[in-house]
Amino acid sequence: MVIWHRKSRRKLTGGLRKESGKKKKRERGRDNIPVTINKRKIKKIRVRGGSSKLVLLSDSFANVLFVENNISKIKKLKILNVIENPANPHLVRQNIITKGCIIETEMGKARITSRPGQSGVLNAVLIEPKKQEDKK
Repeated sequence: MVIWHRKSRRKLTGGLRKESGKKKKRERGRDNIPVTINKRKIKKIRVRGGSSKLVLLSDSFANVLFVENNISKIKKLKILNVIENPANPHLVRQNIITKGCIIETEMGKARITSRPGQSGVLNAVLIEPKKQEDKK
């Protein structure tokens, strides 16, 4: 199914607007492909102007930014599961990753800051580190 991004068929007065011209390829949209937790898969698509965009289909690691001794560091951490998704609570059960969702990593909870369906990478910021148990 194709999504068309065109002007509304209705005028401000509520009347129908006459179609001017035919549908153009540039007005065509694309369906959302959800990013899941699995082995890394990337799809390269052509966008308007001949450029290309990397679309992430699935990934099992995220680049997580955290602060240690007042120094910012980035580490590639394994994603365990999706904990919370403010965009849609139903996406949590399916482990679908979107911008703003909170994931559980090896170091603790992290919030996704990138748009994986647009940029092709998973960047996150550590918001709640795991509590380390005292070993006696």
